[in-house]
Amino acid sequence: MSVLPLVFTSGWASGINAYAVVLLLGVFGATGVSDEVPEALQRPDVLIAAGVLFLCEAVADKIPYVDSVWDSVHTVIRPVSGAVVGALLAGQSGSLPDLAAGAVGGSTALASHAVKAGTRMAINTSPEPFSNVVMSTAEDLGVGGLISFAMFYPEAAAVIAAVLLVIGLFLLFFLVSRIRRFLRRRAQRREEKRLAGRAGAPPP
Repeated sequence: MSVLPLVFTSGWASGINAYAVVLLLGVFGATGVSDEVPEALQRPDVLIAAGVLFLCEAVADKIPYVDSVWDSVHTVIRPVSGAVVGALLAGQSGSLPDLAAGAVGGSTALASHAVKAGTRMAINTSPEPFSNVVMSTAEDLGVGGLISFAMFYPEAAAVIAAVLLVIGLFLLFFLVSRIRRFLRRRAQRREEKRLAGRAGAPPP
């Protein structure tokens, strides 16, 4: 079970930025920092693809509303990535069944993705764009820092990830009402535009 803390931490991080997790783990494995990183994540093509997609996410994640669209597209990608990374880590160490590791990594990634996506929807209710940049930068630094920390202190990193996940879920619970009001206002504006378009259309 020694790989479980790393699986949990990588799952949490995958729910926020899956490409950063793959890129960091691959680099740590390729440079010999950790022996627990499977060779599949160290392949040059995987590292290049993860690097390019990470740069795309770094840009899209800082643009209001574009970040929410990006999150919607990654509702499946991030949990699947967390599950695959978890299964690969378990297969490399042999200390945890692949299926169990995949379930832990995938479910943790899904939970942290829900927190990220919900928080971003709440932030997008604010008219200014700076909070998106600050939050995205903090997420990138948090993922990079915690994955790096997990290479040397996996148990401590898993505890930190668990605390962050619980705090995020509680925060999301309190933000739900704000998100609902925002969605209702947006639907109302769309309906008003549709009705205005009908009113301004020439008669047949």
